[in-house]
Amino acid sequence: MRAKGSGSMICKLRPACKSYIWGGRRLIEEYGKGDGAGNLAESWELSCHPDGPSIAADGPYAGRSLPEILAVESLGRFPVLVKLIDAARDLSVQVHPDDAYALKHEGQLGKTEMWYIIDAEPGAGLYCGFRREVTPAQLHTAIEGNTLCELLRRVPVKAGDVVFIPAGTVHAIGAGILLAEIQQSSSVTYRL
Repeated sequence: MRAKGSGSMICKLRPACKSYIWGGRRLIEEYGKGDGAGNLAESWELSCHPDGPSIAADGPYAGRSLPEILAVESLGRFPVLVKLIDAARDLSVQVHPDDAYALKHEGQLGKTEMWYIIDAEPGAGLYCGFRREVTPAQLHTAIEGNTLCELLRRVPVKAGDVVFIPAGTVHAIGAGILLAEIQQSSSVTYRL
């Protein structure tokens, strides 16, 4: 990125850090993220999302948010959000809508995402899609009976694996996984 009227500009960004009940300590202890207190679930490394924009740590825009910088530089909307996620516990089973549905019903874009597995404990896995065709009635019964995971396709993972999650795919990150998530800059999430 270059500042107006100057040569190229390089600036370091401070991530937005998110503490959720399923987070762990790895992002704090191994990567120096957050303030060191409690657990840390997510570090939004590159974000223009209003729920947690990245902040310039140095340079001529120090202290300003990435969306502010893009506006000053007339660079438009930044469509990607990059996170580090420490799943010390299982995350909820969820699905994100595609752009058309999200724009119509939520007033923002949908969410397709991709996960790069940085590290995974032995036996760790995630859920991605269904094992077989499922009717709405079967899905409702499984949710009510707390047996939803029996319908989902479990994928064992190890460091270096990459998983693509198109919008509309039911998914969940399992405990013991540290990953990088590259996603559309959206927070529309429906939990099952």
